[in-house]
Amino acid sequence: MAVPHRWIEAMRAGEALVLARVDGLDDDDFAGPSRLPGWDRAHVVGHLARNADALGNLLAWARTGVPTPMYPSAEARAGGIEESARQGPAALRADVGAASARLVAEVDALPGTAWDAEIRTNSGRRVTGAEVPWMRVRETWVHAVDLGTGVTFDDLLPEVVDALVDEVAGGLAGRDDCPVVTLSAADRSGTWSVGPAGTGTTAATVTGRRADLCAWLLGRDDGAALDSSTPDGRAPALPRWL
Repeated sequence: MAVPHRWIEAMRAGEALVLARVDGLDDDDFAGPSRLPGWDRAHVVGHLARNADALGNLLAWARTGVPTPMYPSAEARAGGIEESARQGPAALRADVGAASARLVAEVDALPGTAWDAEIRTNSGRRVTGAEVPWMRVRETWVHAVDLGTGVTFDDLLPEVVDALVDEVAGGLAGRDDCPVVTLSAADRSGTWSVGPAGTGTTAATVTGRRADLCAWLLGRDDGAALDSSTPDGRAPALPRWL
């Protein structure tokens, strides 16, 4: 049984952080812009609520063996976020808090054998139930930054930053739409290569702290804090990783 204790604890911490930030918003703040283009803070909060329910669907799948996708369709996902975001501030706070509590309770109650059960993410990727806590960690910690209330990537748990850098760089490796870049961490050892391999293109090098690399890889920062070997000294623009 691959019980993901490490990510369950990080998930709990992420829930506490983002809910505290939501509770700290004044009612008028929900209509203010988030750090995500096209979304105000209410959209970010609504997405967090519906994502918790969607991940609960995956846990139900792992527990019962009955295929239960995260969302019925892409349209249903988008519609659920929009509907949630239109709630008043008090209702939206209550919604995201209740959704978070349901997901935590489902994780706590999951039978040991369900952690190894095969399920599929929204993109169709085959994973096991043990992946779900990490999937929520990724959502809560990154969207705590996206709320634009002062949380930065420096506030993320180091193990969350490290896992995000590994995952995103791994997802960009080999992609033809990504520039060829070698990444190096300046604070904790680590190197990664992104972009297509074997093209004969000389890789640019980008070096910086892992938190800064993480923000750049996730498209939350332009990489101005990073050192780059590109002609203009700027880290190159990267494609969306998801």
